[in-house]
Amino acid sequence: MVFHFLPRGYVEGKDDYLIYMGRDKYENEELIKYGLPTDVWFHVDDMSSAHVYLRLPDGAGIDGIPADTLEDCSQLVKQNSIQGCKSNDVQIVYTPWGNLKKTASMEVGQVGFHDEKLRRYTKVARKSNDILNRLEKTRRELQPDFKTEKETYEALVRGKRRAEERATRAAEKAAKEDSKRQEDLRSYKGLMKSDNMTSNAEMRDKYQSVEDFEDDFM
Repeated sequence: MVFHFLPRGYVEGKDDYLIYMGRDKYENEELIKYGLPTDVWFHVDDMSSAHVYLRLPDGAGIDGIPADTLEDCSQLVKQNSIQGCKSNDVQIVYTPWGNLKKTASMEVGQVGFHDEKLRRYTKVARKSNDILNRLEKTRRELQPDFKTEKETYEALVRGKRRAEERATRAAEKAAKEDSKRQEDLRSYKGLMKSDNMTSNAEMRDKYQSVEDFEDDFM
């Protein structure tokens, strides 16, 4: 079971800025395995807590998360920490899903990081009941097929990439054809310049007869 929440900044009808959270550490393993490149992972730093994810719009980055949305995620992950929910000035760590590192030696639900520089931190001074109550009213319990969702997303990305590649090739072909037409046009104009043309009068002065012209042409 996965819990979905709608924070400030959520785009109705899409998954943009959707929050989702695993029910337990075993479900967290599924989320770690089948997350998407657009997901951002949140956790209470140096404490046990739920794994909270925020799904960003395509093209958005971790440093562009709206402040209100970031606050909602931070409050939610703090509230779902046995120790953190009782404390003030709790530090929250967040990072792109792709930066999560999972090895065979790690315990269930445990993760590391590929690149420490991709970690970000924010601090929750104290619990906000207003934020938590508002999020709770949006909560939905779903049982998604993580594997199918990821495969569908990857298929859409591949299709979009292929379409972009086809469009690029078509644009390059059209540009080459246009360049060739322009080159041919310049060559034709050069042939038609008066300096390169012979008048009828000049032809009469040069050739005494049609036979002379034909002999010169041959």
